[in-house]
Amino acid sequence: MALKIGKFSIKHPIIQGGMGVGISWDKLAANVSKEGGLGIISSVGTGYYENQAFVDKEIAGKPYEALNFYSAKALKEIFKNARKICGDAPLGCNVLYAINDYGRVVRDACEAGADAIITGAGLPTNMPEFTQDFPDVALIPIVSSAKALKIICKRWTQRYNRLPDAVIVEGPKSGGHQGFTYEQCFMEEYQLENLIAPIKEEIAKWGDFPLIAAGGIWDKSDIDKMLELGADGVQMGTRFIGTHECDAHENFKKVLLQTKEDDIQLLKSPVGYPARGVRTNLIKMVEKREGPAIKCISNCVAPCHRGEEAKVVGYCIADRLSDAYMGKEDTGLFFTGSNGYKINEIISVKELMNKLVYGEND
Repeated sequence: MALKIGKFSIKHPIIQGGMGVGISWDKLAANVSKEGGLGIISSVGTGYYENQAFVDKEIAGKPYEALNFYSAKALKEIFKNARKICGDAPLGCNVLYAINDYGRVVRDACEAGADAIITGAGLPTNMPEFTQDFPDVALIPIVSSAKALKIICKRWTQRYNRLPDAVIVEGPKSGGHQGFTYEQCFMEEYQLENLIAPIKEEIAKWGDFPLIAAGGIWDKSDIDKMLELGADGVQMGTRFIGTHECDAHENFKKVLLQTKEDDIQLLKSPVGYPARGVRTNLIKMVEKREGPAIKCISNCVAPCHRGEEAKVVGYCIADRLSDAYMGKEDTGLFFTGSNGYKINEIISVKELMNKLVYGEND
């Protein structure tokens, strides 16, 4: 069943969630697109790509300021290398709304050749402003409620005469940052299966565009369940970490292979939202206030207020996510969805897509 998003047709209704720093870059995203899904390149921390080969300035071995942490040159190189794998198959980019330089990074992604922009971590009420020179690029906001979608549709219609090309509804079992409070993540009314119907109703008030369900989706039976509930497709992030092509360091994959269900928890984050990840050595150190020194070099997200929130929480998210990307198990922050403990082998993207589409040997 194909998924139509804007001017693009995705053979299988599966979007691979954008994961940064460096978990879904050229190799993973391109191979998902090549196999008929929609691969998503993460724009987070592109300055670390290829050992910071595209960074103009660094301090203490880290990309300096948002201009280098979200390196335009690196993002273009990632897309260029991805296109060598997937050709002209649809390929997207995830740009978090909470980052510094949001508008600039959206434009960078469009110029790099993104066919779709996905934005979560805040309400992207001005997203179309940065893509007006790229009318064919599909715009896909992530929401966690019908109210959020209503605000976006109202603003986009009034200001830009534009509606989303699709909307991703993310429930509280996803990896990384949540669109809910800690308490809401465990309440029945905020679970993904209960969010779909009211958001479908909201979509109907504005027109007709696809609803993509995300958060805690693991196998073909989960996908079928979401489609039965009214979703047009799904977004999956964590499961794709268990692939050979995933850009994550082998140590990152090893951490998940060794993770047990109880190890996956909601953590405090400098971004201001609860975030789901693995309780590793870093988290234990942070709880004792013995974590690595906090020095805001990359200035990555606006809500952190130049490291002030990082000091409150006890760690710098840019530094700790980049450590995970580089395979530093002691100081890395390893985000995962609630099903991350189910990863028990590393397989190819092709094999995984076959499992998800046809239910082979799952």
